[in-house]
Amino acid sequence: MVVSSSSDTIFIMAGCHSLSDPLRLAIIELLQKQELCVCELCDRLKVSQSKLSFHLKTLKEAKLIRARQSGRWMYYSLNLPQFVEIEQYLADLRRNATMNPASNCE
Repeated sequence: MVVSSSSDTIFIMAGCHSLSDPLRLAIIELLQKQELCVCELCDRLKVSQSKLSFHLKTLKEAKLIRARQSGRWMYYSLNLPQFVEIEQYLADLRRNATMNPASNCE
């Protein structure tokens, strides 16, 4: 897959940025097993709801997670198709890399 539009590029960049933070990676790892509500995420990660909300927003903007409301609680789960997009982009980079030696500078 070649990134063909600016929206594709934005989501690839946002996804990579989102995965560069240890707390966001911990959120992803927890959601890999099951959908969780905010209170469960706060308890398991030992972080405040305000700190968690910032990181959840970043992950949502990158389309890496989905949110669903049930009553007064928000539940989060992975958006696996977006992970497939990032994985495909990285696989294409690896597959199409030619790795030619540098030319001499003069």
